Amino acid sequence: MTARAVFGSVLMISLLSLQAYSNGRGELQKYFNDAAKKVKATENPVEKRKILDESFRTVSTALDVVASLPFIPKDDIAGINRFKSALQEKQYELAGTHGYTRVADVQLNAFSSYVVQDMEQADQTITISLVTLLIIVLVILILV
Repeated sequence: MTARAVFGSVLMISLLSLQAYSNGRGELQKYFNDAAKKVKATENPVEKRKILDESFRTVSTALDVVASLPFIPKDDIAGINRFKSALQEKQYELAGTHGYTRVADVQLNAFSSYVVQDMEQADQTITISLVTLLIIVLVILILV
């Protein structure tokens, strides 16, 4: 195999991996964005809280399932735990528990947007491998 062919193969694999990773991240962000859209489309604050809480619980459950799989690398489990901690803080803030002030009813739309933005930023600071990210997305799709 020539050096050109090897270089081309490595480049192609890298590009495909980046696309798959981007799609996995995009699906997770889309899930939170869809929840925010539902919140904004709902008038009843109780329903808004329910939508947000269910989305937090679904992702949290998916993270638990994936973290418990025996083939998930320890580095990914650490990333999953950091992501789950950030998600748990949002749940506490929504409910007003564990020392957090409850999000006011009139602030639920803004809070849903904040969650989307914060989870997008968490994606940039928390490292999870492509395979693990795709498994998380698949588990979320199964749970929903």
